[in-house]
Amino acid sequence: MEMLSGILEVLVGGGAIAILIIFHPELRKFLLMLGSANFSSKRSLIKQLKFLKTEFTSEVNVQDIVIACEKLAETKTGALIVVERNNSLDFVKQNGDYMNAEFSIPLLESIFYKNSPLHDGAVILKDNFITATRVVLPLSEKTLPSRFGLRHRAAIGITERTDSFCLLVSEETGKISLIKDSDFELFNSSEELIDKIKSYL
Repeated sequence: MEMLSGILEVLVGGGAIAILIIFHPELRKFLLMLGSANFSSKRSLIKQLKFLKTEFTSEVNVQDIVIACEKLAETKTGALIVVERNNSLDFVKQNGDYMNAEFSIPLLESIFYKNSPLHDGAVILKDNFITATRVVLPLSEKTLPSRFGLRHRAAIGITERTDSFCLLVSEETGKISLIKDSDFELFNSSEELIDKIKSYL
């Protein structure tokens, strides 16, 4: 029993040292924050604690996503972007190609370029990172007008099953569509589209 107790003490002590080593920069920032004269209000506390967020999490750059869609629309390049929210999309990512690349306009344009091997299927976007490409989405059984193709049916299908929303560029018309909760969300300008997307996030 004494031997077990000794082993546990060593493990606990070693674990504490490992935690101190791993989180040394964060602990140092926290201690500096405690000694700061600005540490006087709840608002200041919340603002200064932002460093505790993981460095891999970043806000979705909505404006750049809309600009990318407009560029694709100009050339009538078909595209389907699924923005993951609370419901995991791992069940569809597994039939595509995993990716972990920070979103950028040139990257999205290159993915959906007509001669690109990645242009078929959908792109999954989460926390401003493209996490999967060439994803095959479940198709909706909903009755749609004949002018809507497979991309529209796929966008509606994934938003029927999850809380994600989709941005879609039609290859035939170059029109941009926003789909959420299996319905088309109407907008009259880029600014209105940006505002709608921000409200969903």
